[in-house]
Amino acid sequence: MTNRVFIIAEAGVNHNGDMSMAKKLIDAAVQTGADAVKFQTFKAKSLVTRNADKAQYQKETTNQDESQFEMIRKLELSHEDHVELYEYARNNNIMFLSSPFDIDSTNFLVQLGINTLKIPSGEITNYPYLKHMASLGKDIILSTGMANLTEIEFAMNTLTSCGATRSRITLLHCNTEYPTPMQDVNLTAMITLREAFKVNIGYSDHTLGIEIPIAAVALGAKVIEKHFTLDNDLPGPDHKASLCPKEFTEMVRCIRNIEVALGTGLKQPSASEEKNKPIARKSIVARQEIKKGDIFTEQNITTKRPGTGISPMSWRDVLGKTAKKSFVVDEMIEI
Repeated sequence: MTNRVFIIAEAGVNHNGDMSMAKKLIDAAVQTGADAVKFQTFKAKSLVTRNADKAQYQKETTNQDESQFEMIRKLELSHEDHVELYEYARNNNIMFLSSPFDIDSTNFLVQLGINTLKIPSGEITNYPYLKHMASLGKDIILSTGMANLTEIEFAMNTLTSCGATRSRITLLHCNTEYPTPMQDVNLTAMITLREAFKVNIGYSDHTLGIEIPIAAVALGAKVIEKHFTLDNDLPGPDHKASLCPKEFTEMVRCIRNIEVALGTGLKQPSASEEKNKPIARKSIVARQEIKKGDIFTEQNITTKRPGTGISPMSWRDVLGKTAKKSFVVDEMIEI
């Protein structure tokens, strides 16, 4: 990680199983200025039982008569699809990432050349999956949606005891409701993760709009992940809670401004404001006519702009001194 915020355009399953749409998502991610475009790697038969229920938001955005298995089976990308999209992203100068949902998918992504592995929130309690992930020597981004500190500690202990390097792990605060209500964001929990586990932190966002990921950057997020789509009205489980390309571009622009604005943390005048110091600050000047030999008092001196003379910080040093010359009203005092 560097000081630059790593922004992931989460295409996820918003390709709807269509390779043409998947490539358009990559094109859109490039145009937004994102650092990476991320998909999801899974096989329905390895991910869910055939009678598994869907989440409420999935029921509201997809065919209510189909099971979760039937829904996600239509959203699978083949290995050949992944290879094609990986090459397409590389040729367009954007990093290709994907979240694997099982060990076989993880191994495939490593063979493909992926060096950063994203663990989705649902796998944070999956011990055999975490153990295998830790053994691969890759950078790991772990999303913590639905998890409490005990479960996150379990995942972190599993990863670090099975070969993962703590400095190569980033924890993403996350809420897995789509869209996430503002009252459930709990953004300062991201700070809790940093303090508790001493790792880089980030935020995986499912709120509507762009203000929460921007706020996360201001709070120290090093990674931002946000779903995006070509059209919010497309059929599918995640389109409604995703940003369109125009909104994503604006989010990226704001994040880049925030990361620059955060600065070094050292409080000192900036180069741009140095020129304004003599204009905005004050000097000690004569409140009234002062004759040579008079004593400087609270009654005959005051402070006024510009700040090119003796600073009011020296007020107590000037009081009681003898005037070595005469001063007219508003003339800067010299001692």
